[in-house]
This record gives sequence, C-alpha cells and structure tokens, in this order.
Amino acid sequence: MSTLTATPLATLIDRLFHEADQTSPASAPAIAELSRDDHERLMRSTTEYLDFYGRLKDMPLAVSRETGKLLYMLARGCGARTIVEFGTSFGISTLHLAAALRDNGGGRLITTEFEPSKVARARDNLIAGGLADLVEICEGDALETLSADLPETIDLLLLDGAKALYPAVLDLVESRLRPGAFIVADNADYSPDYVARVRSPARGYLSMPFDEDVELSVRIGG
Repeated sequence: MSTLTATPLATLIDRLFHEADQTSPASAPAIAELSRDDHERLMRSTTEYLDFYGRLKDMPLAVSRETGKLLYMLARGCGARTIVEFGTSFGISTLHLAAALRDNGGGRLITTEFEPSKVARARDNLIAGGLADLVEICEGDALETLSADLPETIDLLLLDGAKALYPAVLDLVESRLRPGAFIVADNADYSPDYVARVRSPARGYLSMPFDEDVELSVRIGG
C-alpha cells in the first residue's frame, strides 16, 4: 500500500476533496459580482492576478481527483526527488506530490503561495498528513519566491497558480528541468501562450492535453 492510499493521508485527502466539492469559485461574492468579460480578463491578466486570487482566498481551488492521482503517478514513475509547485492553495495537490516523494525514499518539494491564510491551511494539512518534513512553502509572489534557491535539477513542475503567469514561471525554472522532467499545467486553456510554447518541439517539449483542461508535457531537450 502506498502513502497515498494509507491512513492518515487517504482519509485526509478524501475529506479535503469532499469539502472542495461543496464550494465553487463562481459562488464567492467577490467573483459573482464580476461580469463574464471581467472574469475572463482577470484570469488572463499578468498584472491583476494578486487582486483576483485574493478574492478567492477562502476557496480551495483544488485539482481534480484524477489530476491528483496523475501527479502522484508521474512523480512516482519518474522517481522524482525534486519538485516545484506554483500555487499551493490548501495543499491538496501538494499532498499528492509529497506522498510520491515519501514513497520514492525522500526528497524536496518547493511550493509557493501568496495568500497567508492559505499557507497556514496548507501547513496544517501537511502536518495532518505526516508530510510536512518534505515540503518547503514559500510565501509570496512566485515571480519572486521562485527566482532563487531552486534545486540544481527539477524532476517535476506543477503549474496551478495564476494562469497568465505560466510562461513567466516556466522561464524561472526551465534551465533546471532535467531531460525527461514532467510539467503539469492545470487550467492551461487560460494561458494560450504557454500551451503554444510547450506544444512546439523546437522549444524542447512534447505535450498533450489531459483530462479536459490539463496540459501534460515532458522536457525533451534544451
């Protein structure tokens, strides 16, 4: 039995997904008041993302159950020891990735989140899941927190923060991605520039859509 499917983690993840299913970002008052055009503009904005995601500070913004399993399987399958995550939120995806590190024999997961209340909740969940020792949560804007002190090589990158920043975050970590490293981008349809980049073999990637709006890519060269 893996860490992911054993107690206490399996019970914790099931509860967190159940709680996430009871919420919808669209139901948040600060989001519901936005017009559809404003919502689309903010989702794609490279300058207003702090305000937009600040409106969602009480929302888990979780990956799907299928994506969570995918993250664990990819990290386990490639024997990941170093993982970077953009967008911690409540830590559901972080738990899946850290479980893979535990089952791989250890490692380091660097994750970043700008909302202090979410950092606190994620830390509590990691402690409850027995995985806090594997995770370093960097509080602040990812464009700053991921600009230094990264591992020499990165085995897996998860992009699940402000969608418009996917290209900029990839710029920060790209030189550290080892050949064969996986990149998982949630809600990638909101970042067409990112999708075009990773679907171009000339840029050093092979990529394909997975489970509706997830983009799964592998680094094939520099």
